[in-house]
Amino acid sequence: MKTNKNIYARACNVLTGGVSRNTIYREPHPYYVANAKGSYVTDIEGVERIDFANNMASLIHGHAHPVINEAVIEQIQKGTAFTMGTEAEVRFAELMIARSGTFERMRFVNSGTEAVMTLIKTSRVYTKKPKIAKAEGAYHGTYDYAEVSQTSNPDNWGTIDKPNSNQVVEGTPQGALNDVIIFPFNDIERTLKILDEHADEIACVLIDPVPHRVGLFPATNVFIEAVYKWTRKNNALMVFDEVVTYRVNYSGAQESYSVKPDLTAMGKIIGGGFPIGALAGRAEIMEVLDPRGKILRHPHSGTFSANPISTTAGRVAMELFDEESVLKLNALTTIAIQQIEESIKIADVPVSITGEGSMFRIHLQENKPICYREAYHTNEKKKIIKDLLDYLFLKEHIIMINTCACMFATSMTQKEVDRLSESLLNGFKVIKPQLYQYH
Repeated sequence: MKTNKNIYARACNVLTGGVSRNTIYREPHPYYVANAKGSYVTDIEGVERIDFANNMASLIHGHAHPVINEAVIEQIQKGTAFTMGTEAEVRFAELMIARSGTFERMRFVNSGTEAVMTLIKTSRVYTKKPKIAKAEGAYHGTYDYAEVSQTSNPDNWGTIDKPNSNQVVEGTPQGALNDVIIFPFNDIERTLKILDEHADEIACVLIDPVPHRVGLFPATNVFIEAVYKWTRKNNALMVFDEVVTYRVNYSGAQESYSVKPDLTAMGKIIGGGFPIGALAGRAEIMEVLDPRGKILRHPHSGTFSANPISTTAGRVAMELFDEESVLKLNALTTIAIQQIEESIKIADVPVSITGEGSMFRIHLQENKPICYREAYHTNEKKKIIKDLLDYLFLKEHIIMINTCACMFATSMTQKEVDRLSESLLNGFKVIKPQLYQYH
């Protein structure tokens, strides 16, 4: 009989650490999927769990949606990848541009990381400047420049007036660190002062409008307006990473703001469960990628970019995620937050919740954090979060993201929300002694 333990033992003989992505690792071993449908995942030992992680926010309709499956199977029978174009990418681009008022041209890639990388390189070409600016603690994928200071901690993050540019991966070239300017998210005065010091060198200010790792709370409209105004003044671009946040509104989180980004990177939900990334924005900026130009300013390609499986699945997924579906899912998420806040009161624990749209994050502190440094997880807090998530996974059969976050899918109903709030109530009671000892 197959068990999670013996599959992991086999995995350790062929995969470094027994995994291909650290996200799925848990002690003493990861768990392996047998099948999944809707919001439920069953592991190979037959244990069924409710999935509130949805593959790190990428499954907006849950698992194995029948309409998406049908479209993908039809395309698979025609072929999966070609050294030719397909109408699938054109149809999908037409849909996304019609959906989002700021998109004039698009390019498809294979992941959110690749989309952000292409966005940064495009910004450099267009502005003829080398540096980027990004928020302390913000996750933008694994490109050397995009990941700088993602894991800053009290020992290295420097002063709030001048946050340090810190490596994530050992051996990151100092030159990469020097070309990334770090600012405190939502802090207008400090951010503008930092940007002014490098005004002649900054190609773009990269913003996740609801940054998960910073604390999963939205950028204020006045902050976005201030950054936008600064970029107009200083020949720079304001660019959004909406890889996670495109789910927030029908046209992405940017729909909430009075000014709009010049370029937007996307991924996750726009793939319908398959690997994808995309870059979209103003036609005059995207033109640097155009192979018809006299000078090829930004040679851009990718073997599996715009493959017909991902673009077909993505188009169908986004057609299903229409305006009514967005509003309905956001409303269900609001109910979930309200019920969890009630669980917090009943359990009498110092816990708060932040979020936007169909996603939220639970913080083991009474007051909602308003910056990365307030939301930062100390080793003691990490231990309590791990204990809570392990309890939920093993005892309540609930899957959450390892930051203590949930990303909802349209496959969820009030039934799953009730299970979540009840399970969290029990979990809060379990960790309550540790919480009060910590505080």
